[in-house]
Amino acid sequence: MVLRHTLIAASENERLRSFVARTPATRGVINRFVAGERASDAVRAVAGLADLGVYSTIDHLGENTADPAQAGGITREYLTLLELIYDAGLASWAEVSVKPTAVGLSLGAEGESLAADNIARICESAAAAGTTVTVDMEDESWVPATLRVVAVLRREYPWLGCVLQSSLRRTEGDAAAMAGPGVRVRLCKGAYAPSADTGHRDKRDVDRAFVRSLRTLFESGAYPMVATHDPRLVAIAGTLARRNGRGHDDFEYQMVLGARPAEQRRLAGLGARVRVYVPYGREWYGYLVRRVAERPANLLFAARAVASRS
Repeated sequence: MVLRHTLIAASENERLRSFVARTPATRGVINRFVAGERASDAVRAVAGLADLGVYSTIDHLGENTADPAQAGGITREYLTLLELIYDAGLASWAEVSVKPTAVGLSLGAEGESLAADNIARICESAAAAGTTVTVDMEDESWVPATLRVVAVLRREYPWLGCVLQSSLRRTEGDAAAMAGPGVRVRLCKGAYAPSADTGHRDKRDVDRAFVRSLRTLFESGAYPMVATHDPRLVAIAGTLARRNGRGHDDFEYQMVLGARPAEQRRLAGLGARVRVYVPYGREWYGYLVRRVAERPANLLFAARAVASRS
């Protein structure tokens, strides 16, 4: 947990970001976990995954925009991305994930309505392309506003997905309140470090909360998107699916690009629906460090990659 908090702090350190960006030895690490800097790079990665029978959700990296113009620019980036997905014939294989603060949520009193408007534009474009959108969950301070935005937008776009993080104590209640037939919920442990008062600090408590929330989603008829690389939780999800009479089209496993690719292929080979989180963009540093913090095995991979190029 100490290592995780240290890495989370490092994800916000601009000097470290500059150092990593300038170090050739880290390029292999970046290329494994990030599709590239352009939308076309992400679409290329999606096509490769589709060839393996694996679905994707694409995230344009970045959060906490500085002004409405920047939020509008990121929104237009998503509209362009959705056009590229459609033109490539990949709409049935890929959706998009959107961070609310990237499209305006963090911009003061008007931020919530601005984010809702921008995500609605993205949803409209996704519907026209024949795919869906999932709203990412960020730092715990943005959870209430994000849930309000999702609740409003689901009136018009009931297929809109939402992320919940089991590291937060409130999530079990949120899962129960949100659960319902066909409701798309991505359940993850959480890549942001919560405070001691609002979050679970022990890994075992995070895992137990994950299972309790997952059980609620499966039993409610919701569409669970099981976002974990933990073999034990993957197995538990499969057991819950069978107990609740869920077929392969009634839930999905989600993992991030570059993490356990063999397991992704194995599950897809068994007929399960597997979706990979495909990030792209110039703001890769914070995302990459959070992935390392989230799963220690990623730190070992990064160390080996750097050592092999030294």
